[in-house]
Amino acid sequence: MRQKVNLAKFNAEFEYPYNLRQEDFLLAMQDVYDFFQDVNALLVGRGLHRLDDMLRPAAMSGLISDMLTTSMAKHARSLVENSFFNGHPDLLVNGKYPDNAVKSGTEGIEIKSTRKRGGAVDTHGAREQWMCVFVYQVDATSQPTSERSPMKFTEVYLGYVEIGDFRKNSRGELGTRTATLDRFGLSKLRKQWVYLD
Repeated sequence: MRQKVNLAKFNAEFEYPYNLRQEDFLLAMQDVYDFFQDVNALLVGRGLHRLDDMLRPAAMSGLISDMLTTSMAKHARSLVENSFFNGHPDLLVNGKYPDNAVKSGTEGIEIKSTRKRGGAVDTHGAREQWMCVFVYQVDATSQPTSERSPMKFTEVYLGYVEIGDFRKNSRGELGTRTATLDRFGLSKLRKQWVYLD
């Protein structure tokens, strides 16, 4: 079953930054749906597990974030991919930085994806930034596995957040330091919803 983005679930009143349009989000989400449909049809046709079932949650979130970044850059009028490896933010204002590459910039949008309802997602540090969070769900329980529903986006948020909106996550000696929006920061982000299904 091919998943389709539900046009009726977009926030018609949302004011997009950087000349973004609702269509940019719709097309990027549909690109991800189509990719998973095509790959899963091939895998299942060979008697293998769906990609959704093979990937660990963190790996899947990383893959989806990267795919959304690439697709958004393809469809957006004013934004391009940050060509600096692991640079921030993921999408840059075209022409703002030399070669559209910056290690740590301010003009653009950071793209994240998560399975956590409400959009709570770890970042590598608290920053003042435009943050876009795509929330998706994966059917990992239906039996038989051939009856599982396709991956589905359920929420999309795009808001401007500040350093004070984050809490630092304590980690052990070997853990990577992260930051997550605190409850006030999450409330602020959730008010800036693009898509709710």
